[in-house]
Amino acid sequence: MNIKSNKSTNDRRDFLKKMAVGGLGFATLPLIMAAQKEEKKIILPEANNLILDHTSFPSDFLWGTATAAYQVEGAYKEDGRGLSIWDTFSHIKGNIHNNDTGDVANDFYHSYKSDIKLMKDLNTKIFRFSISWSRLFPDASGKPNQKGIDFYNRFVDELLANDIRPFATLYHWDLPQYLQDNYKGWESKETSKAFGDYAAYVGKNLGDRVNDFFTINEFRTFIELGYGSGAFAPGLKLPEQALGQIRHNAVLAHGLAVQALRANSINKVKIGLADNLSIAVPVVETAENIKAAEIAMREINASYLTVILEGKYTEKYLKSFGSNPPKFTEEELKIISTPLDFVGLNVYNPTHLIEAADNELGYKVIPFAKSFPTTTSKWELIAPEALYWAAKHVKQIWNVKEMYITENGSSSTDERTADNKIYDTDRISFIRNYLTQLQRATSEGVPVKGYFYWSLMDNFEWTSGYNITFGLYNVDFKTQKRYPKLSAEYYKEVATNNKVM
Repeated sequence: MNIKSNKSTNDRRDFLKKMAVGGLGFATLPLIMAAQKEEKKIILPEANNLILDHTSFPSDFLWGTATAAYQVEGAYKEDGRGLSIWDTFSHIKGNIHNNDTGDVANDFYHSYKSDIKLMKDLNTKIFRFSISWSRLFPDASGKPNQKGIDFYNRFVDELLANDIRPFATLYHWDLPQYLQDNYKGWESKETSKAFGDYAAYVGKNLGDRVNDFFTINEFRTFIELGYGSGAFAPGLKLPEQALGQIRHNAVLAHGLAVQALRANSINKVKIGLADNLSIAVPVVETAENIKAAEIAMREINASYLTVILEGKYTEKYLKSFGSNPPKFTEEELKIISTPLDFVGLNVYNPTHLIEAADNELGYKVIPFAKSFPTTTSKWELIAPEALYWAAKHVKQIWNVKEMYITENGSSSTDERTADNKIYDTDRISFIRNYLTQLQRATSEGVPVKGYFYWSLMDNFEWTSGYNITFGLYNVDFKTQKRYPKLSAEYYKEVATNNKVM
């Protein structure tokens, strides 16, 4: 099996930039009306003197942070854990920047109690984490690893003891290596079935205390990069026809997991997915462009979110495969579209900027300007309105009743001063501008219930190793000491005051 990558510098979301056909974007921050001279605030007499607030969120809005198992846990051979495809992939020289691995990472497996205190210090009330599938099912025997589930039991109990609500993600890319070896991973529906069995086990063991689950995180990333470009684990370069079947097998796994969690959890759990959906942003917010962006949004998400929420693939998507479309049954489509309780949106940047057009599609894509602003990660185009339009479109197109922003964050240079201070003012600006657009959405009734900043702390950032940092806390990976950045102080103020600061 050839899992050697030809590139060592591919970032985990580089493909979004390459896939986007881009364009000139215009920020769409809300227009603040001039305040009355004497009161310095806007008064609506017909609304019982309600003060119009352009910064606050609903009173029950939830603030949190997120991590993923392979990126933080470490302990990769401890207490019976089996190997995942990322263990195998990262140990091949040249696949990861500086030949870094997740063998130790943040040592979260041992330091989770002190890291939960960091969450507490931020005054956050929710935390999204992922479960290591190979820690629970280390080999092909199908026998669960008791020490693996014991860890997650301890961890969940510690979260609850600190009044932090756990949101568990079943899959954040770390497929057990034996499933890749025995079934070619997501190329086979056997992996889909195994995922359903894994979900049932998690439900039985954690579904009495974890009430919120995400099935799969970012289909696009682990499929298009892992099986398409070969930049991510397992490092394969397969043709489009094969990718079509892999996409179907993965969304089928999602549906099987939804059913398994509901059937096996003691509590009445709520279930969704965390999707890095392709985002169509109207280049100028005219009625025509907004409608065109909605049309584009449904089509560019045909292989994942559209089929999950509608129970069918679009005609254009299936036609793109010619005479060799993915193999599926009507029964599988019903499983895939098992109703969800919420949808999670991972939002960093727009993928398409859209203008209305008199053509077969009803829209055209405007190219990104070369000077379009980015973070220190050049793939991450800075366009705060992408967050607004992601949530707005999902509500308008699919009438989703509950959403979470499951990832949003910025990389920065994060230089530590002699007195261990990190003045990441660019990250603060990023968060402020994106939250302003999120507040715009919630003020219009878009049902976003919470926001998870990515990430709680710097961690193993896939093929970028430890070279790219997104955390609110800086980590010295030699000593495992954590240092709060200025952005941690800022985010604490946001969470405490429930408003853009």
